[in-house]
Amino acid sequence: MDVIQEVSVVGPRQFRNNDVAIGAGNEFWTACRSNGLAGIVANLTGDGMLEDPDGFRFLNLSCCSYLDLDSHPQIIEGAIEALRKYGVLDHCISRIRIQLPMLLELEEALGGLFDARVVSAISASAATAGVLPLLASGHLTRGERPLMIFDKFAHFSMNLFKPVCADETTVLTCPNNDLNFIEDQCKRNHKVAYVTDGTFSMGGHADVAGLLELQDRYGLFLYFDDSHSLSVAGSRGEGYVRSQIASLSDDTIIVATLNKAFGSSGGAIMLPKSRTDMEDILTRFGGPLAWSQPMNTAAVGASLASAQLHDSPELKLRQSQLDANILRFDAQVLTPQRGNGFPIKVVPVANTRVVSCAQELLRRGYYVSPVFFPIVPRSQAGLRVMLRSGLSPAAVDHLCKSIIDVVGQDVEVKHDQDATVQ
Repeated sequence: MDVIQEVSVVGPRQFRNNDVAIGAGNEFWTACRSNGLAGIVANLTGDGMLEDPDGFRFLNLSCCSYLDLDSHPQIIEGAIEALRKYGVLDHCISRIRIQLPMLLELEEALGGLFDARVVSAISASAATAGVLPLLASGHLTRGERPLMIFDKFAHFSMNLFKPVCADETTVLTCPNNDLNFIEDQCKRNHKVAYVTDGTFSMGGHADVAGLLELQDRYGLFLYFDDSHSLSVAGSRGEGYVRSQIASLSDDTIIVATLNKAFGSSGGAIMLPKSRTDMEDILTRFGGPLAWSQPMNTAAVGASLASAQLHDSPELKLRQSQLDANILRFDAQVLTPQRGNGFPIKVVPVANTRVVSCAQELLRRGYYVSPVFFPIVPRSQAGLRVMLRSGLSPAAVDHLCKSIIDVVGQDVEVKHDQDATVQ
């Protein structure tokens, strides 16, 4: 007689729910498009402005190039020079088989800047896709599968891999920056890994000091995506998290994009210098890290040029200009991020007004992106302002005056922890 085995079925929609995300988000995206706030076509004019086909000029306050390095002549020339030297845009072969010497030169330069062992990737998202499943399976924690905790506000690029990680280990979600939740799980489980942003895409940052204490006490593995603070923070542009850590322990990985303030293209994975095994595992079995899609030649050349700028006085000059613009904005406009020293500010606006307010600001010459559920929790709609070093003091002042004129300062600043499907 055949033995019937019981099958345990988990799901569906244990870790993601497209019906909710699309159902809630489509209304706002449709409103944005119909009001000229999405799908905009415009050219860069060379003076920091954008111009649409009708000749309307405006300033983009939704750009992640916080230090305005993406248009730096040295970085552009670095990309062109690399293309001329190697004569190929994309050397399409897995790096574990053949790699251009320039790629190793870049990883060595980044390793020097960030005081870490660095593995490059075509993007930070590709790095995440490669690292997280291997972390879940225990191959980055010396064979021990950790319980994985994702911060509720972890970026979509990380949350996307919850189901994949859950196929290897137990996955939990904790409230934003809830150290008590994390410590409780550390007491209950022998090995725990925590996945979070270093600096969140809607402003604010992880409690690095508190997390390091938990790491010292319980061996907590820390995985940070610190894309929004790379180049912005740290004496060599190493980012907020790396600048808070004396040296990367065996239980820490930091991922960051090179596309934002760094001013080039690609991604960087900062590994502890002591863990030579991690690099082999990632480049052999890390999904897109092992496929035939390394950083293309232009991206590597641009990144090398940016690394040189990061090792020069120009970095500090641009950081100081950005800091001054952040202080200037914070002195005039009330946001939950006031005083945190980072360039992302979300001006609270009611759901019913957020699109019309953004439309009016654009009419006045400022493109500020409206954010709404599921990008942010339902009760935290607003206008996301992304400040840059190249903005003049007069431009910041006029932007602030325009925001106050359009939005007013009568909206309560909220800090609640509503669920979000990022």
